[in-house]
Amino acid sequence: MPKMSSEPAEHCERTTLHGPTMGTRWSASIDVDATVDLDTLRHDLATAVEQIDAQMSPWKPDSALMCLNRAPVDAWVDLPAEILEVLVCALEIHRLSAGAFDPGVGGLVDAWGFGAVRDTPDAVAIHAARQAPPRPTNECLELDPSTGRARKHAAVQLDLCGIAKGYAVDRMVAVLQQHSVRHALVALDGELRAVGNQASGVPWSVALESPEAGRRAVHGVIDLQDLAVATSGDYRRYLEVGDARLAHTMDGRRAAPVNNAVASVTVLAHTCMQADAWATALLVAGPGEGLAMAQRMGLEVLFLLRRPEGLVEMGLGRFGASTAR
Repeated sequence: MPKMSSEPAEHCERTTLHGPTMGTRWSASIDVDATVDLDTLRHDLATAVEQIDAQMSPWKPDSALMCLNRAPVDAWVDLPAEILEVLVCALEIHRLSAGAFDPGVGGLVDAWGFGAVRDTPDAVAIHAARQAPPRPTNECLELDPSTGRARKHAAVQLDLCGIAKGYAVDRMVAVLQQHSVRHALVALDGELRAVGNQASGVPWSVALESPEAGRRAVHGVIDLQDLAVATSGDYRRYLEVGDARLAHTMDGRRAAPVNNAVASVTVLAHTCMQADAWATALLVAGPGEGLAMAQRMGLEVLFLLRRPEGLVEMGLGRFGASTAR
């Protein structure tokens, strides 16, 4: 049974705020009393998400990300604090994951038809992307958060799609906290974060999606309280080449889409930015390297692996105890 809060029950009502962004939708389920100005809160949440999209979208030519991508090598570029915070985290997880998480795969994303440039693979572009010098992204990019700027030391095309949605969820949580909201569940696509528990004292229940292409089904349910969860997988956007399913996520070390036995990876963390990036890293790393990496980093993680007999679970932390129900 879920643990009930010992605090007196608050006089709250459940409200769900939502809106479009990043090709999907954001939502916030909140338990609040009548003192909260819902119209202002909705506006502030939408503004926070749109700010992240405007800064980090590879589909917006005037985004801060694209300005940095177009900048000449060794030229300093002024950047907003938000994208610098994401870049700092991205480069750190790039280092800790031995390159499995790589924000420098923008050229590969476009070449394989998953970006803004084309919607099908281009053999010439793929060959060109593979000929790029194999210099680690954290050596190609220098950040100076104290002055709000960055510069490239080599030609690199950045892509933050494996971390930006998680960060947007964290920004929405910050907005909720500024409005003194104590009970909320925020979601943007497969990234979610709980603020406290429900007003009743019961944790928020979150469905883990079954990795089935073309349909939405529930694999299990977990309880969240002051925790974030993110899932990366091969079943939403992918290419089929023969019997292989190539996920839209790029493995920069192979200069190709992910092609391993991992159907999905779910990660728990205190911030959604961390959960999002590590889910991407572990999807790329695969079941063997990924599990060892997760153990080394002390992550709570659930791998769903495609095997001839069907989906097989492999988990650590609460997932290792099979608590997803």
